[in-house]
Amino acid sequence: MASAAPVLAQGRCEFLQPVGGNGVTPIITKTISVANPFGRPNWNTDFYVTKPYNSYKFFFTANSSVSATYPVEGYLKFTDGSNMQVINDPSFAPPMGTGKMWGPFPAYPGKTVSQLNFKIGATADQAATGFTYRISTQGCF
Repeated sequence: MASAAPVLAQGRCEFLQPVGGNGVTPIITKTISVANPFGRPNWNTDFYVTKPYNSYKFFFTANSSVSATYPVEGYLKFTDGSNMQVINDPSFAPPMGTGKMWGPFPAYPGKTVSQLNFKIGATADQAATGFTYRISTQGCF
C-alpha cells in the first residue's frame, strides 16, 4: 500500500516584495549574466517576508526566445541567519513563455522566515548568458 504525501491546506496567498524592488510590482525581470570580477553578479534575488505564513511558493517564467540550461536554487532564509534550500535544479531548461511553480514549502517549525531567495544562472553554459526571465514569490496562510 502506497503512503500518501502530506497535503498542505492552501488558503489565501500574497505576493512578497523583492528586496531593492520599486515597491510597485512584486515581479522581478532579470537577465542571466556572467560573473563580474569587479562587482556582484545578479544571480541572487531576495524577497521580504514581513509576517508569518504557513507556506511559501516560488514562481518562474521564461521570457527569452532562445532555450538555455542553467541551475535554479531557492532558499528559505531565517531570522537567526541560517537558511534551508528548498529548490535545487542544476539543469533547468524552460521553453519561452512557460512558467513553473515550486512549492508550497511549509514554514519550518521553531524558525521564523525573514526572506525567500532565488538563485538563478551561476552556470558554465554560455548559451544561458542573456537569457531573460521573470520571478516572484508568495507567502500563504
